Amino acid sequence: MPLMEPYRIKVVEPIPVTTRVEREKALDRAGHNLFNLRADDVTIDLLTDSGTGALSAAQQAAAALGDETYAGARSFERFREVVDELTSFPHIFPVHQGRAAERILFSTLLKPGQITLSNTHFDTTRANSELAGCEARDLPCLEMKDLDSDEPFKGNIDLAALEATLTGPDADRVGLVIMTITNNGGGGQPVSMANIEAASQICRRHAVPFFLDAARFAENAWLVTQREPGYENSSPREVAKAAFRLADGCLASLKKDGIGNIGGLLALRDDEVAGRCELTLTATEGFRTYGGLAGRDLEMLAQGLVEVTDPHYLRARTDAAAHLAELVTTAGVSIVRPPGIHGIYLNAGRLLPHIPPERFPGHALACALYLEGGIRSVELGSLFLGDVDADGRLLTPAPYELLRLALPRRVYTQSHLEYVAEVIAAVAKRAESVSGYRLVTTPPILRHFNATLAPVDPPSARP
Repeated sequence: MPLMEPYRIKVVEPIPVTTRVEREKALDRAGHNLFNLRADDVTIDLLTDSGTGALSAAQQAAAALGDETYAGARSFERFREVVDELTSFPHIFPVHQGRAAERILFSTLLKPGQITLSNTHFDTTRANSELAGCEARDLPCLEMKDLDSDEPFKGNIDLAALEATLTGPDADRVGLVIMTITNNGGGGQPVSMANIEAASQICRRHAVPFFLDAARFAENAWLVTQREPGYENSSPREVAKAAFRLADGCLASLKKDGIGNIGGLLALRDDEVAGRCELTLTATEGFRTYGGLAGRDLEMLAQGLVEVTDPHYLRARTDAAAHLAELVTTAGVSIVRPPGIHGIYLNAGRLLPHIPPERFPGHALACALYLEGGIRSVELGSLFLGDVDADGRLLTPAPYELLRLALPRRVYTQSHLEYVAEVIAAVAKRAESVSGYRLVTTPPILRHFNATLAPVDPPSARP
């Protein structure tokens, strides 16, 4: 079947269309950090897929049923029923977003000096581990090193490295293992059910808690049905249920596969851990039946958690990402292969070989796409993942210099994505003229959110 969105559009929002001069002024005003741009400065916003999706008619209708009772609201019961059916976890706590769940879980389970292990910690996961006084250690699978291969599950954790860590000199320091599905920091690549099950068994054998960061659980489950032998006749919801049953708990931003504008989840099996987490939840987020969310939000999230595993929706979202990936590669720009669902990851290091890691080629490409066509995206390279000193000098570069184009759910049509590809192609044709960047201000954590930068060696200054 041809590419087609499985929905009709009932409400539209005007898109800002700006001039090159306006974008140059906006970028300068933002300290050359795209997070600082105003919404009215951006034409196509691919910065994140978190909280940026379009609500369905059924979700909007559900909002009208929102019960704003402080304790024991009907909306919480609806939310709990859906999450319980999906995950099987007996203790279910709503929170305002995923990073709140990270903070509550990590501050409850971890002690300073411990280690958290992951296939790849994403930004707030790493930050919350470090704020708890711990070391966040990534164990991506070996297949991830080849960005060009079509290995189907490059988001997997390295099982040999996990076993070695849990039997090595640091074994007593490991506080928990958290598997991110899909692996956002690893190119949006999925994790196989075989890998989740093996990691779960290793953790159980060594009595280490095993959790899922399930922000994109439905997309991971869909890719399992498409790529992993033995699951081709399973539904995405069946695969997701099986994955949750392998874990001791999960945390999730429901701004992704909950298709909500706000909201998150912490769900646990252990009664004692849940009791301690509930105390922190009540003190910092809200009572256990609302966790900082309005009843209308809980209703919309419950409906979103049902809609998100619809195979027609997931197939169309996959096709849209694949279509953009094909257009980009046809334009001569390498991506992390195979394309996932929630975003396309451009290989900025390969496109801009004249920009060294200390001049942040991924960020340079992000700024170039914004200046060319008003597209906002986010760097996942040395600005985000590298080690930088207090003066902004890069000490250890990231393994890869990537740029993520995150795809909001049910927001942009095929023609929007084709426009994005045309802008990328235009920048690629003059790639050698793209300037690098240096850090001007450098926050100690979550640097990419708040840093300011300045271009270096502008094209106009070149001979």
